[in-house]
Amino acid sequence: MSIKIKQLENVARNLRHDTTEMLYRAGSGHWGGSLGMADIFAALFFGGIIYYPWKKNQWNRRDRFILSCGHICPIFYATLDRLGFFGDKKAILRKLGSPLQGHPSHIHIEAVETSTGPLGQGVGVAVGKALALKMQKKKQRVFCVTSDGEHEEGSTWEAISSAAKFKLDNLIFILDRNHLQIGGSTEEVANLGNLAERYRFLGWDVFQTNGHIMPEILDTFRKVKRANGRPKLVIAETTMGKGVSFVENDYRYHGRAPNEEEYKKAVTELRK
Repeated sequence: MSIKIKQLENVARNLRHDTTEMLYRAGSGHWGGSLGMADIFAALFFGGIIYYPWKKNQWNRRDRFILSCGHICPIFYATLDRLGFFGDKKAILRKLGSPLQGHPSHIHIEAVETSTGPLGQGVGVAVGKALALKMQKKKQRVFCVTSDGEHEEGSTWEAISSAAKFKLDNLIFILDRNHLQIGGSTEEVANLGNLAERYRFLGWDVFQTNGHIMPEILDTFRKVKRANGRPKLVIAETTMGKGVSFVENDYRYHGRAPNEEEYKKAVTELRK
């Protein structure tokens, strides 16, 4: 295993720990989905996939990043912190006046491209930003993390269809396919069907990866780089709560923060 892979796996482990710490101190928030996307965030922001500099003189050259499923913002906040966006300033999640709101807010954090929360809203914004960059003949790409539950929203499919119509090959969706949402499994709550085939039918290139195997994640994103007139979808098969055994695949932790006992158990597991 290369040093880079080991480093990225360590980054993911640290992001899980930071997220767990953040949620425990806040006493509320979305734990399961945040843990499940740690490997993807580590690969995106620390593996050379997305260009997202914190220095002011480089900011205009950044790729755009939209977290459409805004409820898993703790993993995004932990990532921004590790990247140095907050400097020495430490804020507490979900406290009045804190920039770390329960859903990402552009008003509070410049690094947040757009405020998100209502499911399906962010994907439409991502399509609009990708189209604007195309019209301005700019080379930056737009990355959008979306959830499988968001695909129960009609507006999500309107955005998907529009992206193909406008040939937005500068747009990359990353679908967190953990098969769970706040009410149970996505298969029980709504019939999503074959998401890969639905996207392909509408004119997208579709890639699939295990969202927890770092070499596979990196290899998948290398394939995504080619521009061929089509938007790209990466379906990341993930486990909600990955890294903390008693949280894994338990939809009840979708919107729960750890209590003291759970926090201690989780930290012990994440340090192994």
